[in-house]
Amino acid sequence: MDWDNARIFLGIYRIGTLRGAATRLRLDQATVGRRLAAMEESLGARLFLRTPAGYVPTPAGELAFATAERMEQAADQLQRQMQGIDDRLSGVVRLAATDTMGKHFLMVAMQRLHAVHPDIRVVLSTSTQLSNLTRREADLAVRTLRPSSPDLISRHLTRREVGLYASRNYLKLRGEPQPDTALQGHDLVIYQRSISPSQSEALCGEPCSNARVAMEVNSGLMMIEAVRAGIGIGELPTHMADGDPLLARIWPQRAEAYDIWLVLHGDLNRTARVRAVADAIVAVYGEM
Repeated sequence: MDWDNARIFLGIYRIGTLRGAATRLRLDQATVGRRLAAMEESLGARLFLRTPAGYVPTPAGELAFATAERMEQAADQLQRQMQGIDDRLSGVVRLAATDTMGKHFLMVAMQRLHAVHPDIRVVLSTSTQLSNLTRREADLAVRTLRPSSPDLISRHLTRREVGLYASRNYLKLRGEPQPDTALQGHDLVIYQRSISPSQSEALCGEPCSNARVAMEVNSGLMMIEAVRAGIGIGELPTHMADGDPLLARIWPQRAEAYDIWLVLHGDLNRTARVRAVADAIVAVYGEM
């Protein structure tokens, strides 16, 4: 099985469309289609059923996926191991984090890093979705979840809290909610269920069953902006919201703690440029 064709097959398998796979792989759609046809011809088997909903793997496609995924894992491991002996303080480091972490912490770290090591180019991706470090979607990640994989190294950066906040204008119009009323009569801003399922049930330990969800967001910055705009009450990190003149904290005695971790693959721990980025991040979190 040709690896170039196999990685295209994996892209189609995971995304379900030629266009989506082409975008992910940074290829044109026609090339993706030709490579898939070449792989099917070489194997003498049809790997996908073309349906209105997308590409659905056949039994042969399911078998091919298992083999192609092992090829991917071996290729990724080889690349990580080669990077692991790289002592150059130059080149690309891919960093994954949320947008709020990027704005409030990582930009300071990257500014300092660039001043000392200008030849390191950081590719920063901000999302609430977890990047897969084993599949090399990122070299480093700053997360609120500690990974369980034995291949990943994690370092605890800090512990923070979230509290309940609303805009001052919202509270003037609607008043402050009463404890133990399940936020009755109030509007909420919460994360989409795919990101934080528990927020639709409770905020900082207070049930939400009597409240109205006014907006669901998939970004920490959009959460802050929606609460600042007076759309509803939201659960926000205290270190970001306490100094905002447009916001007021509700029930300051209530808070939920969360931890922040720096995560990288063990194979990259000795790569000079990856270590430089990691050290810059650790230094900034250590000051805050």
